[in-house]
Amino acid sequence: MSIPTKELVKEFFELSTPCVSDACDRLKIKCGCHGIKPIVFGKKIVGPAFTVKYVPVGGVKGTAGDFIDDVNEGEVVVIDNGGRTYCTVWGDIMSYLAINKKIAGTIIDGVCRDVDGIRKMGYAMFSKDYFMVTGKDRVMLQSVNEMVSISDVQVSPGDLIMADDSGVLVIPKDRAEEILKGAVKIDEAEKNIIGELKKGSTLREARVKFNYHKLQRSKE
Repeated sequence: MSIPTKELVKEFFELSTPCVSDACDRLKIKCGCHGIKPIVFGKKIVGPAFTVKYVPVGGVKGTAGDFIDDVNEGEVVVIDNGGRTYCTVWGDIMSYLAINKKIAGTIIDGVCRDVDGIRKMGYAMFSKDYFMVTGKDRVMLQSVNEMVSISDVQVSPGDLIMADDSGVLVIPKDRAEEILKGAVKIDEAEKNIIGELKKGSTLREARVKFNYHKLQRSKE
Protein backbone atom coordinates (compact mmCIF):
# COMPACT_ATOMS: atom_id res chain seq x y z
CA MET A 1 0.00 0.00 0.00
CA SER A 2 1.41 3.38 -1.00
CA ILE A 3 1.91 6.09 1.62
CA PRO A 4 -0.48 9.08 1.26
CA THR A 5 1.17 12.36 0.24
CA LYS A 6 0.32 14.06 3.55
CA GLU A 7 2.04 11.26 5.46
CA LEU A 8 5.09 11.43 3.18
CA VAL A 9 5.30 15.19 3.76
CA LYS A 10 5.21 14.60 7.51
CA GLU A 11 7.90 11.90 7.38
CA PHE A 12 10.27 13.90 5.17
CA PHE A 13 9.81 16.97 7.36
CA GLU A 14 11.54 15.08 10.17
CA LEU A 15 14.67 14.69 8.04
CA SER A 16 17.27 17.08 6.62
CA THR A 17 18.03 17.80 2.98
CA PRO A 18 21.56 16.31 3.36
CA CYS A 19 20.12 12.96 4.50
CA VAL A 20 17.60 12.90 1.68
CA SER A 21 20.24 13.96 -0.84
CA ASP A 22 22.48 11.07 0.25
CA ALA A 23 19.57 8.65 -0.11
CA CYS A 24 18.94 9.96 -3.63
CA ASP A 25 22.64 9.58 -4.48
CA ARG A 26 22.51 5.93 -3.49
CA LEU A 27 19.59 5.44 -5.87
CA LYS A 28 21.31 7.51 -8.58
CA ILE A 29 18.51 10.08 -8.57
CA LYS A 30 19.49 13.65 -9.38
CA CYS A 31 17.73 15.80 -6.79
CA GLY A 32 19.76 18.81 -5.64
CA CYS A 33 18.92 22.20 -7.15
CA HIS A 34 22.33 23.81 -7.36
CA GLY A 35 22.50 27.53 -6.66
CA ILE A 36 19.01 27.87 -5.15
CA LYS A 37 19.33 29.31 -1.65
CA PRO A 38 17.06 30.60 1.12
CA ILE A 39 16.14 34.26 1.22
CA VAL A 40 14.85 33.81 4.77
CA PHE A 41 16.96 31.51 6.92
CA GLY A 42 15.45 29.13 9.44
CA LYS A 43 12.61 28.02 7.15
CA LYS A 44 11.98 24.39 6.28
CA ILE A 45 9.39 23.25 3.77
CA VAL A 46 8.14 19.99 2.31
CA GLY A 47 5.20 19.84 -0.07
CA PRO A 48 3.94 18.83 -3.51
CA ALA A 49 5.05 21.00 -6.42
CA PHE A 50 2.78 23.44 -8.21
CA THR A 51 4.87 24.16 -11.30
CA VAL A 52 5.08 27.39 -13.31
CA LYS A 53 7.18 28.18 -16.38
CA TYR A 54 8.13 31.59 -17.79
CA VAL A 55 9.67 32.39 -21.17
CA PRO A 56 10.96 35.67 -22.64
CA VAL A 57 8.34 37.86 -24.31
CA GLY A 58 8.27 38.06 -28.10
CA GLY A 59 6.12 40.01 -30.54
CA VAL A 60 3.12 39.22 -28.34
CA LYS A 61 3.56 40.31 -24.74
CA GLY A 62 1.79 37.97 -22.36
CA THR A 63 1.02 38.53 -18.71
CA ALA A 64 2.88 37.49 -15.61
CA GLY A 65 -0.15 35.41 -14.70
CA ASP A 66 -2.35 35.13 -11.63
CA PHE A 67 -1.62 31.44 -11.13
CA ILE A 68 -1.29 31.85 -7.37
CA ASP A 69 -5.10 31.90 -7.11
CA ASP A 70 -5.04 28.22 -8.12
CA VAL A 71 -2.35 27.03 -5.69
CA ASN A 72 -3.62 24.84 -2.85
CA GLU A 73 -2.76 24.93 0.83
CA GLY A 74 0.48 23.07 1.55
CA GLU A 75 1.76 23.16 -2.03
CA VAL A 76 5.14 24.59 -3.02
CA VAL A 77 5.21 27.04 -5.93
CA VAL A 78 8.05 25.99 -8.25
CA ILE A 79 8.91 28.63 -10.85
CA ASP A 80 11.12 27.88 -13.82
CA ASN A 81 12.34 31.26 -15.04
CA GLY A 82 15.23 29.71 -16.91
CA GLY A 83 17.74 30.91 -14.31
CA ARG A 84 17.24 34.52 -15.44
CA THR A 85 18.63 37.06 -13.01
CA TYR A 86 17.82 40.26 -14.94
CA CYS A 87 14.14 40.36 -13.94
CA THR A 88 11.98 39.11 -11.12
CA VAL A 89 8.84 36.95 -11.07
CA TRP A 90 7.90 37.19 -7.37
CA GLY A 91 7.59 39.92 -4.73
CA ASP A 92 5.97 40.87 -1.44
CA ILE A 93 2.35 41.02 -2.68
CA MET A 94 2.50 37.42 -3.86
CA SER A 95 4.24 36.45 -0.63
CA TYR A 96 1.47 38.09 1.40
CA LEU A 97 -1.19 36.15 -0.51
CA ALA A 98 0.81 32.92 -0.29
CA ILE A 99 0.97 33.22 3.50
CA ASN A 100 -2.79 33.83 3.69
CA LYS A 101 -3.43 30.79 1.48
CA LYS A 102 -1.07 28.68 3.63
CA ILE A 103 1.15 27.87 0.67
CA ALA A 104 4.26 26.08 1.93
CA GLY A 105 6.82 28.20 0.08
CA THR A 106 8.25 29.27 -3.27
CA ILE A 107 11.24 28.03 -5.28
CA ILE A 108 12.53 30.12 -8.20
CA ASP A 109 15.15 29.27 -10.79
CA GLY A 110 15.64 33.00 -11.13
CA VAL A 111 15.24 35.93 -8.77
CA CYS A 112 12.70 37.52 -6.44
CA ARG A 113 12.39 41.10 -5.21
CA ASP A 114 10.93 43.00 -2.21
CA VAL A 115 13.36 41.09 -0.04
CA ASP A 116 12.81 43.37 2.94
CA GLY A 117 9.08 42.67 2.85
CA ILE A 118 9.55 38.92 2.36
CA ARG A 119 11.92 38.75 5.31
CA LYS A 120 9.63 40.85 7.49
CA MET A 121 6.75 38.45 6.73
CA GLY A 122 9.02 35.44 7.21
CA TYR A 123 7.90 33.76 4.00
CA ALA A 124 9.75 30.61 2.90
CA MET A 125 11.40 31.91 -0.27
CA PHE A 126 14.24 30.16 -2.11
CA SER A 127 15.85 31.57 -5.26
CA LYS A 128 19.13 32.08 -7.11
CA ASP A 129 19.33 35.70 -6.00
CA TYR A 130 17.28 38.88 -5.78
CA PHE A 131 16.91 41.89 -8.06
CA MET A 132 14.37 44.72 -8.15
CA VAL A 133 13.62 44.91 -11.91
CA THR A 134 10.13 43.72 -12.86
CA GLY A 135 9.48 40.80 -15.17
CA LYS A 136 6.61 42.68 -16.82
CA ASP A 137 7.19 42.94 -20.58
CA ARG A 138 10.37 40.92 -20.13
CA VAL A 139 9.01 37.44 -19.45
CA MET A 140 5.58 35.87 -19.81
CA LEU A 141 3.77 32.88 -18.38
CA GLN A 142 4.05 29.87 -20.67
CA SER A 143 2.54 27.02 -18.65
CA VAL A 144 1.17 25.96 -15.28
CA ASN A 145 1.37 22.45 -13.80
CA GLU A 146 3.46 20.98 -16.56
CA MET A 147 6.97 19.59 -16.31
CA VAL A 148 9.66 22.22 -15.61
CA SER A 149 13.30 22.24 -14.54
CA ILE A 150 15.03 23.92 -11.63
CA SER A 151 18.81 24.13 -11.98
CA ASP A 152 18.73 21.22 -14.45
CA VAL A 153 16.63 19.05 -12.14
CA GLN A 154 13.35 17.88 -13.63
CA VAL A 155 10.20 18.72 -11.65
CA SER A 156 6.75 17.31 -12.39
CA PRO A 157 3.54 18.54 -10.77
CA GLY A 158 3.08 16.70 -7.48
CA ASP A 159 6.75 15.84 -6.97
CA LEU A 160 7.74 16.59 -3.38
CA ILE A 161 9.90 19.67 -2.87
CA MET A 162 12.09 19.81 0.22
CA ALA A 163 14.06 22.87 1.27
CA ASP A 164 15.93 24.09 4.33
CA ASP A 165 18.98 26.22 5.07
CA SER A 166 21.18 23.76 3.13
CA GLY A 167 19.22 24.27 -0.08
CA VAL A 168 16.48 22.75 -2.23
CA LEU A 169 15.90 19.25 -3.59
CA VAL A 170 13.26 17.44 -5.64
CA ILE A 171 11.83 14.08 -4.58
CA PRO A 172 10.20 12.34 -7.59
CA LYS A 173 6.73 11.28 -6.48
CA ASP A 174 7.08 7.78 -7.92
CA ARG A 175 10.31 7.19 -5.92
CA ALA A 176 9.38 9.02 -2.72
CA GLU A 177 8.79 5.97 -0.53
CA GLU A 178 12.04 4.33 -1.65
CA ILE A 179 13.97 7.54 -0.98
CA LEU A 180 12.32 7.94 2.42
CA LYS A 181 13.43 4.46 3.56
CA GLY A 182 17.02 5.18 2.63
CA ALA A 183 17.01 8.64 4.20
CA VAL A 184 15.64 7.30 7.49
CA LYS A 185 18.45 4.73 7.65
CA ILE A 186 21.07 7.41 6.99
CA ASP A 187 19.53 9.70 9.61
CA GLU A 188 19.56 6.92 12.20
CA ALA A 189 23.17 6.02 11.38
CA GLU A 190 24.30 9.64 11.77
CA LYS A 191 22.60 9.92 15.15
CA ASN A 192 24.21 6.65 16.26
CA ILE A 193 27.63 7.85 15.08
CA ILE A 194 27.31 11.02 17.14
CA GLY A 195 26.39 8.83 20.12
CA GLU A 196 29.53 6.75 19.60
CA LEU A 197 31.70 9.85 19.31
CA LYS A 198 30.35 11.07 22.64
CA LYS A 199 31.51 7.76 24.13
CA GLY A 200 35.06 8.37 22.86
CA SER A 201 35.11 6.37 19.63
CA THR A 202 37.06 7.64 16.64
CA LEU A 203 35.12 8.77 13.61
CA ARG A 204 36.55 5.86 11.60
CA GLU A 205 35.39 3.33 14.19
CA ALA A 206 31.94 4.85 14.46
CA ARG A 207 31.41 4.97 10.70
CA VAL A 208 32.50 1.36 10.25
CA LYS A 209 30.26 0.19 13.07
CA PHE A 210 27.15 1.64 11.42
CA ASN A 211 28.11 0.97 7.78
CA TYR A 212 27.90 4.69 7.08
CA HIS A 213 29.76 4.68 3.76
CA LYS A 214 27.68 1.81 2.39
CA LEU A 215 24.49 3.67 3.23
CA GLN A 216 25.59 6.62 1.09
CA ARG A 217 27.36 4.85 -1.73
CA SER A 218 25.45 4.39 -5.00
CA LYS A 219 23.98 0.98 -5.66
CA GLU A 220 25.86 -0.84 -8.43
